Amino acid sequence: MNLSAPFIRRPVATVLLSLAIMLLGAVSFRLLPVAPLPNMDFPVIVVSASLPGASPEIMASSVATPLERSLGTIAGVNTMTSNSSQGTTRVILQFDLDRDINGAAREVQAAINASRNLLPSGMRSMPTYKKVNPSQAPIMVLSLTSTVLEKGQLYDLASTILSQSLSQVTGVGEVQIGGSSLPAVRIELEPQLLSQYGISLDEVRTAITGSNVRRPKGSVENDQHNWQVQANDQLETAKDYAPLIIRYQDGATLRLKDVAKVSDAVENRYNSGFFNDDRAVLLVINRQAGANIIETVAQIKAQLPALQAVLPASVKLDIAMDRSPVITATLHEAEMTLLIAVVLVVLVVFLFLGSLRASLIPTLAVPVSLVGTFALMYLCGFSLNNLSLMALILATGLVVDDAIVVLENISRHIHNGLDPMKAAFLGAKEVGFTLLSMNVSLVAVFVSILFMGGLVESLFREFSITLSVSIVVSLVVSLTLTPMLCARWLKPREAEQENAFQRWSERVNDRMVAGYDRSLGWVLRHPRLTLVSLLITIVVNIALYVVVPKTFLPQQDTGQLMGFVRGDDGLSFKVMQPKMEIFRRAVLADPAVQSVAGFIGGSGGTNNAFMIVRLKPIGERKLSAEKVVERLRKNLPHVPGGRLFLAPDQDLQLGGGREQTSSQYQYIVQSGDLEVLREWYPKIVAALKSLPQLTAIDAREGRGAQQVTLIVNRDTAKRLGIDMNMVTAVLNNAYSQRQVSTIYDSLNQYQVVMEVNPKYAQDPVTLEQVQVITADGQRVPLSSIAHYERSLENDRVSHDGQFASENISFDLAEGVSLDQATLAIERSVAAIGLPSGIISKMAGTANAFAATQKSQPWMILGALLAVYLVLGILYESYIHPLTILSTLPSAGVGALLTIYVLRSEFSLISLLGLFLLIGVVKKNAIMMIDLALHLERDQGMTPQESIRSACLQRLRPILMTTMAAILGALPLLLSTAEGAEMRRPLGLTIIGGLVFSQVLTLYTTPVVYLYLDRLRHRFSRWRGRRTDAALETPL
Repeated sequence: MNLSAPFIRRPVATVLLSLAIMLLGAVSFRLLPVAPLPNMDFPVIVVSASLPGASPEIMASSVATPLERSLGTIAGVNTMTSNSSQGTTRVILQFDLDRDINGAAREVQAAINASRNLLPSGMRSMPTYKKVNPSQAPIMVLSLTSTVLEKGQLYDLASTILSQSLSQVTGVGEVQIGGSSLPAVRIELEPQLLSQYGISLDEVRTAITGSNVRRPKGSVENDQHNWQVQANDQLETAKDYAPLIIRYQDGATLRLKDVAKVSDAVENRYNSGFFNDDRAVLLVINRQAGANIIETVAQIKAQLPALQAVLPASVKLDIAMDRSPVITATLHEAEMTLLIAVVLVVLVVFLFLGSLRASLIPTLAVPVSLVGTFALMYLCGFSLNNLSLMALILATGLVVDDAIVVLENISRHIHNGLDPMKAAFLGAKEVGFTLLSMNVSLVAVFVSILFMGGLVESLFREFSITLSVSIVVSLVVSLTLTPMLCARWLKPREAEQENAFQRWSERVNDRMVAGYDRSLGWVLRHPRLTLVSLLITIVVNIALYVVVPKTFLPQQDTGQLMGFVRGDDGLSFKVMQPKMEIFRRAVLADPAVQSVAGFIGGSGGTNNAFMIVRLKPIGERKLSAEKVVERLRKNLPHVPGGRLFLAPDQDLQLGGGREQTSSQYQYIVQSGDLEVLREWYPKIVAALKSLPQLTAIDAREGRGAQQVTLIVNRDTAKRLGIDMNMVTAVLNNAYSQRQVSTIYDSLNQYQVVMEVNPKYAQDPVTLEQVQVITADGQRVPLSSIAHYERSLENDRVSHDGQFASENISFDLAEGVSLDQATLAIERSVAAIGLPSGIISKMAGTANAFAATQKSQPWMILGALLAVYLVLGILYESYIHPLTILSTLPSAGVGALLTIYVLRSEFSLISLLGLFLLIGVVKKNAIMMIDLALHLERDQGMTPQESIRSACLQRLRPILMTTMAAILGALPLLLSTAEGAEMRRPLGLTIIGGLVFSQVLTLYTTPVVYLYLDRLRHRFSRWRGRRTDAALETPL
């Protein structure tokens, strides 16, 4: 059956079919979203709860634990962690990758409702949840600065105007605001004056809440009119609250301003942001899932002039961080790489054929196949990203292979004297099954990735399908357009005048075939030596895989760094600010840094700060982001009590929503017994700090933050009519920045915050001045019923799987791979001899690396099995697929040896290169074996004659397709612009594997073919003798 025959006869239909494919692809290309990596939906839900003033221990025991018990019953929860700090708790749920996030959200809300009765009664609101995707980084950060307005006013503008407007932009997801908090009326009470007048803190709170209400009041009406009833029940500013009457005493009026300082300030004064040298409020913008980053950022930028116009003249709106320039540059570089690959592939075809007319035929297969792929990408919901574009770049060298095989076979028949039309029919028919075998088995390699599940399947799904689609389209083009063009463009041998270059090309080809024939003859006379070399390559493969350095993904240069400043436990906000300022100035002074933005305090705690460092374009700074980090680490000043951790920002972040860590990799220590954890955790930290493979190690030092514990004499308190509710209430009113009332505005809601004057909250001694007012009006100082004790306690409490846990984060020392660091950690921790009650494990990226490393051999085995099954079905043979698969060990040796010699690292991208090698290298063997079987079957040749003749006839197309694949991957290897670090390992693996395997497989394939053919005949004879013996046995 000749699949190409109808297309050769109908050139107009064939051309229009190709144009239709290109038209669909061109339209789809304009509709494809743009992103750095494929859209990976990690189903993560974060539950947040707040109880102002509560210690981390209280938040962990009374809020986190009840929530965890309810949330832990939800099906499909992969990991559950919680972080409790002063007044806040976050529970992070990461579900299985195949879990529907919307269904999970409904179950989370039900679990929160179920825990209502278990949570503290003093919580002003129930816990809330939000769906997040930790694998997606913010696409833009905006800064608001002003030399006139206070930071609370800037935050208000960001919350009421900017956030609302930006959220309406197509593609924008969540907009987070940091660097300050909403404006509030702050009431700072004077304990001495309260004591003098005999006023309790709770009495002040009651007076405030009773004077500020916002409730419906109804209406009155008669036969003609209706009047809405309103009242001046809403107090809005400090000026309104100051004259508020607390009580009448001895004929005098006691007002709030008589016992307190009332001011317009902010809800949380322990929060501050900056942009370069200015204080700032930051808006962190995230995109919706599947949104086009380039278009979304462009729309945001288009809105900025209008937003700036509605802001006060003293407020400046700036872009502090923008992901789009680097992504755009990366995609442009990928497009240039694709164009270079196409040119190089065309050059290969021209060099081998020597004819420009002939070279154009396979060249046309490239745009039709690649552009046509865009249509399927759009239908599948894919995006233009680093991995899908890498698939298209590699496809450049693969899609031309089929056209080369068809063209070369047709050209050979024309060279032997056939008419171009007859040569097209015969040549296309001869290689039809060969093309089918090559492409179906190649697609099988990448389709097998889709059945691996987990992270690998999610990450490489778009790559494998994009490459598979381009291969299928190229198969269609090679069986339709290519033979039709050959029939009409190629000239008969007598009509074509060979130029000097064609004659030179033919002479070179003849010499290569002659030299290969001589060497092949020697190899066939010494088959055992060849088989030994094949066995050696298998052993070397295993050895190289063991010793080659490994990592998860290559370190990306996204044009920005993430910084985390860790202060000593218990460090105050006031002390932390100047430390952060020192680090900010040092980072901003680096010549590679364009801008610095960040914030200190807030939900992260008073001793923590966050920093976003925007680097100059790579053409200006010359150094990679990783090298910039190394230089900054050396030049950073020593700041007592504070450390700055810097790392290049990555497109794929696998923290699972865990506690924010200062370094890239995490190690978790957990136990069901908190005291056992506190005993062994420092030992593990010390062991890891002694390892030279690790750097930038961040771990909790010492016991924790300073804490004051009030020890109440319950007997004395009871005798005086005081219970624990009264004690905790007075402490809550005095020291927790308690929000006692809400101010409702047309655009937002604001809080009234009550506390004692901060000057009375600077030392535990001030606790003695706080008085409890009993029911009969007696004033009892706390010192009369209690004393306080100082201690060191955690400023945050973490749980992992409902067990108490601690985190250690680290980076890798220069020249150390992740697998080397992981092995060093495992050995170091094993030497400690941990008790059974302690569990230690990798987390985040390091854990994902460990999981994929264990499964990599099974992934490769699965791909080999898929290829064997497909080839066995196509050839109706158990033996011939083994001959084809025998070509693969040499490709593995070439790839791994290249990585090892060049001191690179084997990553998931390199693994992808191995999968590609499995598909490409076997094509050479298929071309040999398919022709050899044809010669045996149709021309009666012996196996040795047929395989030798097949090797010689297929030498030129094999060399052409291999060179096309190598040159298609060469731009990946040589690229130095944006995004090169992701593409380079793939080019390195493919080129190293192809170069090495090309030399070996030309000789090992015929030898293995003959050995397995003899084995097949022996097995057939043995089976025949047993059948004859069975027939001769009398019944």
